[in-house]
Amino acid sequence: MPDRESELVAVQPIIVKKKIIHTGHHGGAWKVAYADFVTAMMALFIVLWLMGTSEPVKKAVAGYFRDPSGRRVEIGTGQGGAGQNLGVGKDDMNKLKQKLEASMKQAPELEKLKDQVKMTVTGEGLRIELLESDVGTFFESGNAQPTGSGTEMLAMLASELSKLPNRLLMEGHTDARPYVSAKGYSNWELSTDRANAARKLMQSSGIKADQVAEVRGYADQRLRKPEDPNSASNRRVSIVVTYRGATL
Repeated sequence: MPDRESELVAVQPIIVKKKIIHTGHHGGAWKVAYADFVTAMMALFIVLWLMGTSEPVKKAVAGYFRDPSGRRVEIGTGQGGAGQNLGVGKDDMNKLKQKLEASMKQAPELEKLKDQVKMTVTGEGLRIELLESDVGTFFESGNAQPTGSGTEMLAMLASELSKLPNRLLMEGHTDARPYVSAKGYSNWELSTDRANAARKLMQSSGIKADQVAEVRGYADQRLRKPEDPNSASNRRVSIVVTYRGATL
């Protein structure tokens, strides 16, 4: 009969192996799918909102996607459109000049004055000069109030320039003839008052209150024809459409 020690040695250990089945790992795939869903819903809401907005807003949004950098401008539509939001940059000042010239041609009274309106692209922007004649075209001699022709011209310019966000500079100039009244009113006051009168009229015709950055009066210190200081063309009011984002 075997002893107990031998019996214990003969018993083999029983090893139980458990098979562990791992479930699938989801990771972050669901987050990507959810983000795509939210983006699609947002795009849908934007489209629905645009369908109910006004036509100028639609054109402004369309203009942004056509030219996100803002280097071009939609000119010639007769509405603000993209130009109203993006403004006129240096590359587009010539287009603005052509647009203003075309607007003058549409008004017979203004077309007659085309030789006394000079537009030049300069380092500051588009300079629009309203040159006086010997009989006084835009302002009566020695007077700061615009004539009928001056009022019509300034109103037309205001109508077109109010569609742009570009800031404006208003300048008044005189010839070299001394002008001093009994009360000390001189060419300095006259040039400044004419520029300020032009500002008031243009703002009443559509220019935004904060669109005019400066009103300047130079008297006879910046003659257009220094070789002929008494020339009537030295008497002028200038509107400068500055480049978008220019530091003033």
